[in-house]
Amino acid sequence: MATSVNCSFNDNSRTVCVMDASTHLGSALVHLLLHQGYTVHATFQHHDAGEVQSVCSDEKLRVFYADPFDYHSITNALKGCCGLFYCFQPPSDHSTYDEFMAEVEARAAHNVLEACAQTDTMEKVVFTSSVTAVIWNEGRNTASSDLDEKNWSDINFCKKYKLWHALAKTLAEKTAWALAMDRDINMVTINGGLLMTPDLTITNPYLKGAAEMYEDGVFVTVDLRFMAEAHICVFEDISSYGRYLCFNHVINCSHDANKLAQMLLPSSDSSPPQSSEETRIYQQRISNRKLSTLMMEFQNDQILTN
Repeated sequence: MATSVNCSFNDNSRTVCVMDASTHLGSALVHLLLHQGYTVHATFQHHDAGEVQSVCSDEKLRVFYADPFDYHSITNALKGCCGLFYCFQPPSDHSTYDEFMAEVEARAAHNVLEACAQTDTMEKVVFTSSVTAVIWNEGRNTASSDLDEKNWSDINFCKKYKLWHALAKTLAEKTAWALAMDRDINMVTINGGLLMTPDLTITNPYLKGAAEMYEDGVFVTVDLRFMAEAHICVFEDISSYGRYLCFNHVINCSHDANKLAQMLLPSSDSSPPQSSEETRIYQQRISNRKLSTLMMEFQNDQILTN
């Protein structure tokens, strides 16, 4: 049976940090964690009063400026925290994904994990990665089994086809794991599918290679609430380990593909073309069983203890 973390470390046991709280996921995590009674250190890369005021009504919330390239600002935000939820936010002066962004994201991951290693109260890190760090390699459509947490995207393949989002997520996650293992940091990663947010557009870097993902049966999406709940589940459950693929919808038929296309391109007045492919369903070739099992056991345990 799954067991909840009781965080019996000391008075800091219910204090966690969310970095970067300005993202959709970060904001959702802040609100859920506050609702569950945590004291939250919410970090922002910019001194934006509007962002701060939007989440600043709870007495258990503390707001910090923390730049992932400013080590001291990170350690200041982490002080007294037993946990960190980390999600990379591209810097405002370089918000597009390219080959350079891969180096930037990897360097940020290194800084954050090093700061965690120097934080005495830190017990667990939940590192947000992506399904794109799992699915891209030369033999992806000839594999005999479904893709899962054991699979990694190939760095050279990502560079060859300019899959910069996949390259950045793969390098950053590998950097984080290397440091976590070297410094004995308790870390788990959530490898999320395409995050369904109100401002999602066709320019989202996750969507590079969408046609291939669709045909390979690995085009997956995740709702914001489910994504946030998965993060808290793997943090609180002491049995969690390694990587977790996080998605709750697979786009593998023309109906769902057309529905997503209309959402991404709402200004398009033209109807999608009709063809013999309309009824085709591609076999799902990616599994989230590990996370589904953990969340089910965790939820059952929560019911029994309440």
